Amino acid sequence: MPVTIFFCYAREDEALLNKLKAHLRPLQRQGLIDVWHDRDISAGTVWEQEINRHLNAAQIVLLLVSPDFMNSDYCYGIEMKRALERHERGEARVIPIILRPTYWNGKPLGTFQALPKDGRPVTSSSWDDQDAAFYNVTEGISKVVKQLTAFALDWILTGHTEGVTSLALSADGETLISGSADRTIKVWNLSTGKEVRTLTGHTQEIWSLALSADGETLVSGSYDRTIKVWKLSTGKQVRTLTGHTEGISSVALSVDGETLVSGSEDRKIKVWNLSTGTDVQTLADQASSFLRVALSTDGETLVSTSGDHTIEVWRVYAF
Repeated sequence: MPVTIFFCYAREDEALLNKLKAHLRPLQRQGLIDVWHDRDISAGTVWEQEINRHLNAAQIVLLLVSPDFMNSDYCYGIEMKRALERHERGEARVIPIILRPTYWNGKPLGTFQALPKDGRPVTSSSWDDQDAAFYNVTEGISKVVKQLTAFALDWILTGHTEGVTSLALSADGETLISGSADRTIKVWNLSTGKEVRTLTGHTQEIWSLALSADGETLVSGSYDRTIKVWKLSTGKQVRTLTGHTEGISSVALSVDGETLVSGSEDRKIKVWNLSTGTDVQTLADQASSFLRVALSTDGETLVSTSGDHTIEVWRVYAF
């Protein structure tokens, strides 16, 4: 989706507005931006309502600053005030564009990073020509557009019948695994947004998931007090680990997929050898339940936390 841009300007600066629009045209042709100003109002439209509608929807508001802009009660007192309110709430980005020399450095405009560079007016003789100034403005706007489009919604995945309680993502970002209160685990292809398969076997909600670095081994921890190990490529269950006496709140897997650490409502942390499915070690009872665990990439540091407001760091010598 293109980023929507609203121009707030004085009519006396319309020629400079048109030059800026020409410089922004490449961004518009690439589908990166969509621009609007009051000359786009259709005949028969209530002009003030139309301006407010576009101003309230814009993601970027460009304030084309000049003596006439500063002198305009409508530009300065109404449009700019509304734009600044939206900026303060994080709803839009306000960028002052200094077209002609005028005093703008006081509040509120003086607190903003203006364009062109160093706030030099577009018409200033310090620029080789106006095209150079507008090119600098366009570069600055392009950077903001890239920031606003750094995250773009690709998919909304549906299929679970109850809340999604846990997630795991493959190292290549192509496969997503979701665990749910509906007692199922779903595997998704993020290139297509399609569900690949559903894993069943747990009898209570799935609280935690862990995926090995090679994407082959999936581990799930459930409120049903069990940990299940799956071969992700086939969706087959390899084994079920039991030993905790309450629900499994967290699981962490070593990079090689050989060592598993689990935290439970029973206030215990267990270390497992996944090759044999054996409980290698149980760490001393923790101060509180709902344990969360994390394992470093090299497998040498284990971190745990619980409801007692503390974080414990464990040095792992050998499992």
